[in-house]
Formats: sequence, C-alpha cells, structure tokens
Amino acid sequence: MEIAQAALWVVVLLVALALAFDFMNGFHDAANSIATVVSTGVLRPAQAVLFATFFNVVAIFVFHLSVAATVGKGIVEPGVVDVHVVFGALIGAITWNLITWYYGIPSSSSHALIGGIVGAVLAKSGASVLIAGGILKTVAFIFISPVLGFVLGSLMMVLVAWICRRARPSRVDRWFRRLQLVSAGAYSLGHGGNDAQKTIGIIWMLLIATGYTAAGDAAPPIWTIVSCYLAIGLGTMFGGWRIVKTMGQKITKLKPVGGFCAETGGALTLFIATGLGIPVSTTHTITGAIVGVGSTQRASAVRWGVAGNIVWAWILTIPASAFVAALAYWVSLQLF
Repeated sequence: MEIAQAALWVVVLLVALALAFDFMNGFHDAANSIATVVSTGVLRPAQAVLFATFFNVVAIFVFHLSVAATVGKGIVEPGVVDVHVVFGALIGAITWNLITWYYGIPSSSSHALIGGIVGAVLAKSGASVLIAGGILKTVAFIFISPVLGFVLGSLMMVLVAWICRRARPSRVDRWFRRLQLVSAGAYSLGHGGNDAQKTIGIIWMLLIATGYTAAGDAAPPIWTIVSCYLAIGLGTMFGGWRIVKTMGQKITKLKPVGGFCAETGGALTLFIATGLGIPVSTTHTITGAIVGVGSTQRASAVRWGVAGNIVWAWILTIPASAFVAALAYWVSLQLF
C-alpha cells in the first residue's frame, strides 16, 4: 500500500511539473501571439495579453488531439517510457526554456520538449526504441514551418499591396488596425491548439506508462485536456515580455498591414500543422512570417543578424535540451 501511494505521489508531482512547463510555454510564447499586435500599436500590452489568453483557451473546442497523440504515442515506444524518462524530458525542456527566456531569445518550447523526450530515452534505452516517423516529421518542420510562414506572410503582403494599391495610406492603416484583431485572434487560436497539446501528450505518455490510462485509449482523461489549456492560458496572461521586443521590433519594423499579413501567414501554418498532428514551433512560424513580410519591402528592412541569432537558438534547442534531459534522467534514478 505504501509503495502504491508513493508511486501515486510521483505521478502527481510529474503532472504538476508538466503543467508548470505548460504555464512556462504560454509565458515564453506569449510574445509570439502578441508581439505584432503590440508593436503596431493596435492593442496595449495588457489588452493584447487578455485577448491572446482568451483564444488560447477557446482552442480546446476547435482542434482535435492529433498533436497530443503524436507526442504521447508517436515519438517513442510506449513500453519504454517510465517516470524517470518523463522527469528527464520535463527538466531538459524547462531548463532550456529558462535559459532562452532569460536572454530574450525566442526559442521553441515544443522542440525543447521533444529534445527532452529523446535525450531521456537515449539515456535509458538507446536510439532503437525511438519512432523514426514521429521524430523525422517534427525535425522536418523545424525548417518547413518558418519557410511556410515566410512564404505565406510574404504572399499575403504582396496580395494586400496589390489590392490596396490605389487606397490612401491612412485608410489602409485604419482598416488593417481592425483586421489585425482578426489575424491576432487566429494566431492565438493556433498557438493554443498546437502548444497545449504537447503537454497533454507528455501527461498522456506518463499516464500510459504508469497504468492510469490504457495505451489503446483514443484520448487522455478530460481533466488532462482542460488543465493543460488553462495552464497555457494562464502562462500567456502573465506574458514573456523579454521576447516581445525582439519579435515585434528587432527583426523588422511592422505596421498594422504587416502585422496582419505576418499573423495570418503564421496562423495558416499552425492550422495546417495541427491538422496533420505535427508539433511545430509557434516561435519558428511567426519569425518566418515576420521576416517574409519585412523582406517584401526590401532586404535591408530585415535585421538579418538578429534573425541569424534566433536560427542558431533553433538549431541548438533539441541537442541542448536532450543533453540536460539525459543528465536529469540519471538524477531521477537516484531520487525515485
């Protein structure tokens, strides 16, 4: 009885740690949802945070759990996962999030979590138990999502410029201040739909590993879904202000029309990826879209040095979080 009770408390601790990661994910990635709408002056920061929070949580009613299924069942063979693997994965992801948040670098919480899972599993059983298909499509979208965001953002900008070519600039600005509310809402919806499901996935993985949920179940318990969406919404409400300036002003200067195009291109990318069940980085997506919008003006409108530093953070995310996760896995063996 005492052993069973101790095991239950370990599960409760890890669920709490996963929800803390989800909160941090929203906190860290709030900048992605609100940077453009704040930097263009359409909403004040406090308004933008509440606006994004609302759509992050509403996403629970819009998207299927395709991304959660990929993370929970599509990265590693379920029989390999145990509490030590989950602990290592979460510590690896949280550590990388804290480092990049402190330095104001818009990195990927999603890929930090995937890197954490991979690192902990490698420490336990080696590469043979990893599911290549799930990992490859996740890694592929490290490159595909920013490129798709870039293409869609730049195409939107060209299309809007052609449609509004005879309109007065003041009128265009006035209209797109209103339309940017629509695009910002759509992007926040996509952010909540994709990112909350990653934490749902790892809690699902934990519940399967500890026998609280059957591996054949079509979905995790409802409390998992609700708590993860609320956690990411609360994280967004508190916001990641260090990263807002980088996303909204340092890469390129945005006007409402540019903010609308970047958010729309990013939202479309997130909707596509979430529909396909691919855990993508909202950071990668919106950065690509912002760069695409800036590049339609002139190449010098984009601060390529800032963009280059961000890309280096992307490249390092999975190996760095995997390394920390492997260390945390060994520590976990001593703790539990």
